[in-house]
Amino acid sequence: MSEEVDLESVDWFTMEEAAAALRSGQCSSRMLTERMLSRIEAYDDTLNSFMTVTSEEALRAADVADEELSQGMDRGPLQGIPVAVKDLFETAGVVTTAGTKLWEHRVPEMDATAVKRLKKAGAVLLGKTGMHELAWGSTSVNPHYGAIRNPWKIDHHPGGSSGGSAAAVAAGLAFAALGTDTGCSVRQPAHCCGIVGYKPSFGLVSKAGVVPLARSLDHVGVLARSVADAAWTVMALTGPDALDPWCLDRDPPDVTHALGDSVAGGTVGVPRSWFFDDVDPDAIALVEASLDVFRSLGVRVVEVELKDMPEVAEAVLTTFSEVEATHGETLRAHPDEFSDEIHQKIKTISVKTAAEYAEAQRIRAVFRMQVRDVMKEVDVLALPTSRLLAESFAVQSPRRSADRSRNTRPFNFTGQPAVSVPCGFSSAGLPVGLMLVGRCFEDARTLQYAQAFESATPWSRKHPEAFA
Repeated sequence: MSEEVDLESVDWFTMEEAAAALRSGQCSSRMLTERMLSRIEAYDDTLNSFMTVTSEEALRAADVADEELSQGMDRGPLQGIPVAVKDLFETAGVVTTAGTKLWEHRVPEMDATAVKRLKKAGAVLLGKTGMHELAWGSTSVNPHYGAIRNPWKIDHHPGGSSGGSAAAVAAGLAFAALGTDTGCSVRQPAHCCGIVGYKPSFGLVSKAGVVPLARSLDHVGVLARSVADAAWTVMALTGPDALDPWCLDRDPPDVTHALGDSVAGGTVGVPRSWFFDDVDPDAIALVEASLDVFRSLGVRVVEVELKDMPEVAEAVLTTFSEVEATHGETLRAHPDEFSDEIHQKIKTISVKTAAEYAEAQRIRAVFRMQVRDVMKEVDVLALPTSRLLAESFAVQSPRRSADRSRNTRPFNFTGQPAVSVPCGFSSAGLPVGLMLVGRCFEDARTLQYAQAFESATPWSRKHPEAFA
C-alpha cells in the first residue's frame, strides 16, 4: 500500500485524481466520503447547498466500494467517488422536493435512471442539492428553503436552477453533482461558480424519474471540477432507456474518446452578433483572451453568423409553454404551495396559443438547419456563457433572469452538446465562463476542445479561499 495522502489535499482532487489514489491504496472511499461529509457539516450552514445529506447511506456505499476494489472488482472511474444529486432526481427512500413546498415530504419508491446508473458505476451519493423552485429560475433563491450562496461571494447567488450542485462542487463538498438544464441550469451556475458545466446532446442521458419542466428542452447534465470528470460522469449515465421516450434508442457515442487529443488544425467559430451584445465587459475581455488561447494551440478562429436570433429567442420562450402541460394543473390545485414568482411565470406562458407554439416549432426546425449548415465549417462555437456575472441577492428582476440565460437557451432548442468552462475572473473577483457548443452527438469533440482549453489555462485549479 502506498503512503496515505494528506487528508486536506483530497479536498480539491479531481475525480480522476481521487480514482487514482483509491486504486494505489493512498486513500479509501470511506476516507474520501468522511472528508466530504465533514466539509458539508463545517460549511453548508453558510452555503445552504444541500437539501438532504444521506450520511449513513453514503458511508455504507463507500465501504462496499472499498471492499469491491480490494477484491479486484473495478466498476470504472466513478467507483468510490462521493457525488451529489440535484433534488429534482427521484431517489428511493429519500425526499425529493423539486424545490417546492408541496413536495417537502415526498419520498419516491424508485431511483431515477440516472441515479440508478450512478450507483451501478459505484459512485457514493452524499445527498440531494438545493435548487430554484421547480427548476424554473437562474438564481437558486428559493422562497421555501432559503437562498443558496455562491462560494466566491456568499452575498451573491450561485446561478440556477442547479445552484446547490454548482456551489457544492465549487466549495469542495462533492467531487461532482448531477444537475438539469432546460434553458441554462447547468451551464450558467457553472459560469457563476467557476467550474465545469456540461449539457450533453439531447437524448444522450435518460430523464426517467427526473421531475420535468419543459420536456422538449430538458437535459440531464453534470457540474464537475474538470472536463474529464464531467465527461466520465456522463459516460456512466448514457444508454437506451425504455422508461424515457426521449432517450436515444441505440448505443450512445463514447463522449470520452477524444480527451487529451490535440486540437491543432481545427476551427472554432465565433457567433459575435447578438451573443456578444450587452455582455458584461469583463466577460467579453476574458472570452476574447480565450480565443487567443485557441489560436496559440494551433486552432483557426473564424467569425460566423447565426441569423434571426431575436425571433429564435422568442420561439424558445414560447416553447416554455410546455410547462403548462407539466405543472399548470398542480399549480392551480395548490396555489398556496408555490411562490408568487412561479405563479407569475405560469401566467405569462399559459397565454400562448397552439398556433404560436406550432410556429415556434417551425422556427426551431429552421434554426436547427441553419446551425447545422454553419457548423459544417467549424468544429465548435465559442461564446460567453452568460451576459451577466453572479450578482448580489439585492439584484432581482424578471428582466435580468432572461439576460442570464439568453446565450444558453438557443442550444436547448437545438439539443446540441454545450459545456461551460472557467475562463478567468472579473475585476470584482467573480468567475466567468466560456461556452463551447458542438454538433449534435459530437460531444466527444466538444469536450476535446473544452479540455484543451482547460489544460492550457489555470482557471480550473482556482478555488474559493474561504473554503480552501
